[in-house]
Amino acid sequence: MFAQERQQIISNMLKEKSSIKVIEIAEALEVSESTIRRDLQEMEEKSLLMRTHGGAVGVDNRTNYEPSFLDKKDERKDKKIKIAEYASKMINDGDTVILDSGTTTLEIAKRITAKDVTIVTNSIDIAGELSSNDQIEVIVTGGSIRVSTRAMVGTITERMLKNFRVDKAFIGANGISIDDGVTTPNVTEAQTKKVMMNNAREVIVVADGSKFRNVSFSVICPVKAVSMIITSDEITEQEVQEYNEVGVEVITT
Repeated sequence: MFAQERQQIISNMLKEKSSIKVIEIAEALEVSESTIRRDLQEMEEKSLLMRTHGGAVGVDNRTNYEPSFLDKKDERKDKKIKIAEYASKMINDGDTVILDSGTTTLEIAKRITAKDVTIVTNSIDIAGELSSNDQIEVIVTGGSIRVSTRAMVGTITERMLKNFRVDKAFIGANGISIDDGVTTPNVTEAQTKKVMMNNAREVIVVADGSKFRNVSFSVICPVKAVSMIITSDEITEQEVQEYNEVGVEVITT
């Protein structure tokens, strides 16, 4: 069976159910799981589906689909590392910084070399990563932990965040669009991110190029509210120019 035939069958399977697993497809088509993973990668590159940890979901479900931390941890990791390398260099000695929960911001935390830095975070993973760094004071927000994203959110988190004014906030997002703004699937997480942004002098969104033109359910802010977007090199010069025209600097890594 040719790849095109397999991919058409996968598309039909996604029309019947909202998500499918690699092993399920492999068994149905009687091919190896590695073959199916290649098919899913090709289909994602064509915007025909979105890959998840161990499977895929249809693009029609993407507005309120929320990949878990595990889904995202190793996905496009090389892109995230390049973004993190650039972003971490923006953190200077003595800075106060909010690091939003997320896989890209976790990579930033791993690469901070500045001294006497204060980090405020709602991420249990970032807090753990930085806990042994004696050059960084870590303030953990507390709040309710969302199992899927490992982020602390809610009223307690927001109250804690409102006690601080920081130099920079690095914020993650699931969707970035000039028309629809910066978005994420969960309403509660969107609200937490808004509070982070409101208490920072400079707001930097860190998200790889796959997030551009995506629109998730909950609006965090219009793109004009962002100081800078650090992303990967998949976006075009024309797209960069479009964001520059609305006053947002876009850095590609």
